[in-house]
Amino acid sequence: MILIDYSGIAISNIMVQRIALDENIIRHMILNSIRMYRSKYKKQFGEIVIVADGDGNWRKDIFPQYKLGRKKSRDESPIDWVEAFRIINMVFDEITENFPYKTMRVYGCEADDVIAKIALETQEFGKHEEVMIVSSDKDFVQLQRYSNIKQYSPIGKKLLETNNAKETLMEHVFRGCKSDKVPNILSPDNSFPDGIRQTPITQKKIDVWMAADDLKSVMNEETYRNYCRNKKLIDLTETPQKIQTEIINTYEAQNPWSNKGKVFPYLVSKRCRLLLECVQEFI
Repeated sequence: MILIDYSGIAISNIMVQRIALDENIIRHMILNSIRMYRSKYKKQFGEIVIVADGDGNWRKDIFPQYKLGRKKSRDESPIDWVEAFRIINMVFDEITENFPYKTMRVYGCEADDVIAKIALETQEFGKHEEVMIVSSDKDFVQLQRYSNIKQYSPIGKKLLETNNAKETLMEHVFRGCKSDKVPNILSPDNSFPDGIRQTPITQKKIDVWMAADDLKSVMNEETYRNYCRNKKLIDLTETPQKIQTEIINTYEAQNPWSNKGKVFPYLVSKRCRLLLECVQEFI
């Protein structure tokens, strides 16, 4: 299967190309991206699944500092993000209604959670298949501990790869994630909101932690507590079980194949002239 990070693709194209916030332009951009990745990977990986961020966020419930400041940055941006998200969400709904693809938007979680759970489900007996994740989010590299999961970055225009997915994840947990406002494990929860300088982590410490069979034996109580904090926020297997179940139930309940007949009339109604010329690449 091809798992497309819908929100990531739509937002990155708006930011990189700096296109005008015009419904028709954004719709064409999103649909053409989907067509392109489907054409490129369908033969090897199968059909696409389109995944968007849901409302609410379980990570913010347990760690209020998570992604703190994103709204302020967008408020200060020259892009009208309220209008941008209105159009992005509208097009997502149009795709759900008119295209023969499974679309996923689950309350309480990010696209990361959904993509990871669906990809990990292919490890279950009888469900194995090749998976291509289309996203520039490096968090997904941790899933490459399974040989059937690969990732393509639309921004980098290349495959994202790692020689050791387990170590990549561990180092990510140790160092935290500045963009998501998750401090490193030597620093307190309020490092980012209060402007507290993080305690630097040396490579020597990383090496000791990597080599340890039991992290509690090489970390003090506070550091281990912060390690658990970061692991919960960064490790994609840590999504709450209730949400994981909802993801699979939502995925398995969908049967969109009857929408094949809706694609052509939809493109006509939206005056997508250029996309009509390659309508077969959508179905």
